[in-house]
Amino acid sequence: MTVANSWFLIIGLIALLIAPRLQLVAPGLGGWAYVAGTAFALLLYLSVLLHEISHALAARVFDMQVNSINLHFLGGATEIDGEAETPWREFVIAVVGPLTSLAVGAVAWAAISLFDDGLLRFTIASLAGANLIVGLINLVPGLPLDGGRVLQAAVWGLTSKRNLGIVVAAWGGRAAAVAAITWPTLKPFFGLTPDVVDYLLGIVIGMFLWTGATHALHVARLRRRLPGVGARRLARPAIGVPADLPASEGVRRAQEANAGSLVVMTSGGQPVGIVSEQALRSTPEDRLPWVPIGDLARRIEDGLSLSADLSGEPLLRAMNLTPASEYVLVELDGSIYGVLVTKDVDDAFRTS
Repeated sequence: MTVANSWFLIIGLIALLIAPRLQLVAPGLGGWAYVAGTAFALLLYLSVLLHEISHALAARVFDMQVNSINLHFLGGATEIDGEAETPWREFVIAVVGPLTSLAVGAVAWAAISLFDDGLLRFTIASLAGANLIVGLINLVPGLPLDGGRVLQAAVWGLTSKRNLGIVVAAWGGRAAAVAAITWPTLKPFFGLTPDVVDYLLGIVIGMFLWTGATHALHVARLRRRLPGVGARRLARPAIGVPADLPASEGVRRAQEANAGSLVVMTSGGQPVGIVSEQALRSTPEDRLPWVPIGDLARRIEDGLSLSADLSGEPLLRAMNLTPASEYVLVELDGSIYGVLVTKDVDDAFRTS
């Protein structure tokens, strides 16, 4: 679990905002009201942590890797490796968070009657109200909120088009952003008087929603290009060379064979390195006859050897796990098909 610096800011802000109300409930608190306010803020974020843990547990039920849980200014986020494979899994992972907040709110609400009027009763009532609000807001059907992912799963399930679900939910998020920003200006129509905090929260929440929704639309555009991104289609022909071969001779052989990449091989025919295009270009031409080609190669470690049959999301996921400028592509029998250059993948995204 990680905690952003902004988390400490919101803890202090909550304490400052609630302390005056605590002093009204318990006049004898004095300055201790700010300590009590901090304690309330920590309790509130404990319930936020429960919300995020429920997402993580649901993901683990579906054998998905949970990388981290992050607490920040506007709540929390659970980082899950990969994406849900079915609409049902997407729905479950998304909906358990708001349901957990609503459950915490309901339990706290039921417990209010156990306390007499005073500090504890006010704290429990505030905790109940806050969790009920968090649960309901998170069910708003717009990304990046959990309700947006619920809507995404629903559209995906009805149409079998995951990308359409993302687009619909993203526009729902933009609509929610506009609503958050304009809400303070509408309060007088409901007999309420907005204050500076209302406008500030509206702007902050609106910007958060708009940014998240815009990112989702960008992801949707990228996903539309995924079918055109295949390792086999983008591969450069490659030839194998021994590590002690002069770099100039390696370049000559590549040009003669019309190959776009060089792979360093052992005497037994095993690939052990990929010649870096950048390293080759940065080496002065007059030094190439004296530099062994192996000195310009990156050792083939785990993750630098990919199946030539990868394409779309699985290909991008494999590349993200081990970032590099080149990858060796191999057939099922272990033979080399070619070399995939990251720049070529980027270019394919821009032109597809």
